[in-house]
Amino acid sequence: MQDEVKYYSVSQYNESIKRFIDSVPACQDVHIKGEISNYKGATRGHLYFTLKDETSRINAVMFSSAAEKLEFTPKDGDAVLIDGRISVYPQSGQYQVYINRMVLDGQGDLLKKLEELKKKLSAEGLFDEAHKRPIPKYPSKIGVITAPNKAAKSDIISTIKRRYPICEVILFPAIVQGDLAKDSIVKMIEEANNPKYELDTLIVGRGGGSIEDLWAFNEEIVARAIYNSRLPIISAVGHEVDFTIADFVADLRAPTPTGAAEMAVPSIVDLTNYINQINIRTNTIISNRLKLYRQQLDKYKTSYVLSNPLAQFEIRTQKLDGLYDRLNTYIKDILFVKCKNSIELNINKLELLNPLNVLKKGYSIANINDKPIKSIKDVKKGDNISIKVIDGEIKAEAKEVN
Repeated sequence: MQDEVKYYSVSQYNESIKRFIDSVPACQDVHIKGEISNYKGATRGHLYFTLKDETSRINAVMFSSAAEKLEFTPKDGDAVLIDGRISVYPQSGQYQVYINRMVLDGQGDLLKKLEELKKKLSAEGLFDEAHKRPIPKYPSKIGVITAPNKAAKSDIISTIKRRYPICEVILFPAIVQGDLAKDSIVKMIEEANNPKYELDTLIVGRGGGSIEDLWAFNEEIVARAIYNSRLPIISAVGHEVDFTIADFVADLRAPTPTGAAEMAVPSIVDLTNYINQINIRTNTIISNRLKLYRQQLDKYKTSYVLSNPLAQFEIRTQKLDGLYDRLNTYIKDILFVKCKNSIELNINKLELLNPLNVLKKGYSIANINDKPIKSIKDVKKGDNISIKVIDGEIKAEAKEVN
């Protein structure tokens, strides 16, 4: 009997092929260079396109988690270098490359150099927030370092004059692209820091371009010049998607040169509106306060105290009289009653101690030479003795001492 043939579904074969390719190590770390075509960005941030060369092509997918790290905006015709893995999309049965990293062809070395410098300067603390200075809110003078004949200069100056016309702008023309750019930018930063210009803020930047065009702002000497600047610096390099070393070192990063001008100065319209609001609020507060004071003044004018001041005087006079009477009573009580009782008590005590009172009971006091006789040793025969009794004194002579 012939063996029965087992058939598999398309999905089963596609899943089987996917698992097989996913198990091949060489397919999990691929490096491909090619040209982007049929580029399409999804609303969720995923990128879909074809990677091709002169004779072949492969579908490519870059999910949003990897796409948000791109240093450029992809477009058809870009020559790129990609790192990723090969796998199969089971629903279509097509194999495709899933991209983890993508750079423009020819920029790989530059990006590697950029990352190395970022790590070095970050480790030294040049990017730390603690070193960033605040941008003055109401500057009098602003310096602008950029190419003298480029749109960036016009955009910055016109924006400052439109928003805050009382601010003076001083241009420090510099080369911003090419081999001479880095030294020119550093020279202008050092020149702008001269106190003779009396600047409040410094804007350093240029318009957009490729990574090669913007490379002067990724040079280490430019980064250190920005870090050592006495003046607070706003970096205004390229477009919003462009990031350079200067952006990380500067005190403030602007998405565009025009954005830098807007960050550097307030809007005269906003300030005028704010002052008008303050004026209205101040007038309202003053008006309310005056109204309150008038109400208080009216209350005082109709008060009983002001309308009949003599009545208050009479009340206080009566109160004073009462206090005067109480004080006299208190003084009389202290002086005439308590003091009298105390004096009488002390007199009685003195009377008890008065020796004359003893004489009333029939006792007498014998003295010799005005000294009381306390012992027979004080008297000898023939002494004249004075004897004091209650109603007089007796003179006598000692006939005998026993």
